[in-house]
Amino acid sequence: MTALTRRERLRAELKGDAKAAARRIAAEQGVDGLTVAAVARAVGVTSPALYRYFDGRAGLVRAVYDDLTAEFMDTVSKALHRQDPDDLSAQLHAATRAVLDWSMANKVEFDLLMGAAYVKIADSEEGIPQVIARELGGFFGVPFARLWRDGRLVIDADEDIDPVLAEQLRTYRTHVGLDFPIGVVLLMVICWRQIYGLLCMAVYGHQGFAFDDPMPLFEHMMDHLLGDVLGLERSPNLRVP
Repeated sequence: MTALTRRERLRAELKGDAKAAARRIAAEQGVDGLTVAAVARAVGVTSPALYRYFDGRAGLVRAVYDDLTAEFMDTVSKALHRQDPDDLSAQLHAATRAVLDWSMANKVEFDLLMGAAYVKIADSEEGIPQVIARELGGFFGVPFARLWRDGRLVIDADEDIDPVLAEQLRTYRTHVGLDFPIGVVLLMVICWRQIYGLLCMAVYGHQGFAFDDPMPLFEHMMDHLLGDVLGLERSPNLRVP
């Protein structure tokens, strides 16, 4: 590879510093505080200088969101790939645990990706509403596809699903890029419905007076999803950090 010139290296460093500052500002002040001027002040340049790297505030928001999504998905992917490639129960369990662990360790970032701040971010940049659904749904779609191909899932026939819900499932399937019946998509959404509810309880402290530790509820939920919804047994070979 051709070595970067000093100017190119400095430009790359400035862009990286600006992205780091944008993430920090969003975490400390919320997405409303994320402006080109604020980031420029944080890195010691003029606002016009940042327009060489980002398409205004919307570009900064998108950069932060994309970086968070990449970090989040890398964490979940590593958790899954630590498992035996033939142990789908362990893969699903570990990946879901990684979603919870990352969310608990990065509560403000969770809020930006999937929480209350997500609505403001989604309104600020076209295309963002599909990002996390496409990345996370596509990721979990791989083991679900294997379960379906192996005949291990009990799914509803298309005609047995409420027509309005069926159309919603088809829309989700198209945007996420899944290639299996909507009955399988429905199982994915059923699982996510429970997972997302637990994530919000844990991150925002809902019912925290009683459920201050989310792990017992998490493990109970996983036993239900793996066993009752997907027909899998809890793996004895689960590998978690």
